[in-house]
Amino acid sequence: MSPSNLTKTARVAAGLLALLTVLTLLTTPLVAGTATESRVVQGRASAYDATREVTLQGTVQEVVTARVIGSPVGVHLLVSGPQGTVDVHAGLSLTRETMKALQAGSPVQIVGAMTLLNGKQYLLARLLTVNGRTITLRAAGGVLLHQNGSRTMKSTGNSRVKTNGEVR
Repeated sequence: MSPSNLTKTARVAAGLLALLTVLTLLTTPLVAGTATESRVVQGRASAYDATREVTLQGTVQEVVTARVIGSPVGVHLLVSGPQGTVDVHAGLSLTRETMKALQAGSPVQIVGAMTLLNGKQYLLARLLTVNGRTITLRAAGGVLLHQNGSRTMKSTGNSRVKTNGEVR
C-alpha cells in the first residue's frame, strides 16, 4: 500500500471511530439504568399517545437546557397555565430564533401528549406556538424532528439553564 493510501485509510478509520464514539455518547443515556427504566426510556416515541393530545396555553416560567437524570433529554419548558406548572419536553434541537423567542414571560401554546416517565409527568410537545409562529417538534406519531439541523446546546460538557433571559 502506498503512503498516500495508508494515510487515507487511517483518516477514514479515525472518522469512523469518531462517529462510533458520538453515536455511543448519544445513545448511552437512552439505555442506561435498570431493565425497567430502559424499556420506558427506549420507548419514548411509543410513550407519545396521540389519542391523549392536549392543548396547553400558558406562560414560560423557565427554559431548562441542563440534563436532569431520569427526564427526557433535551430542552424543557416550565410553563404555567390554568392547571399549574407543566414540564414540557421540547426536544433536542431548536433553532436559535426559537430559543430567543422562548424567554421567561413569553406566552406559548403547546399541543402535545402527557406521559409518565420515571414517576414524573411530562408534556411531550408536538407543536409549539410562540410569537405567532408554530413549530412542529414531533411527527404525528411522536417521533422527534430536527429543525434545519440546528442544535440548541453545544456539547461542551457545561450545562446551561436559562431563566429570565439570563444564562446561569
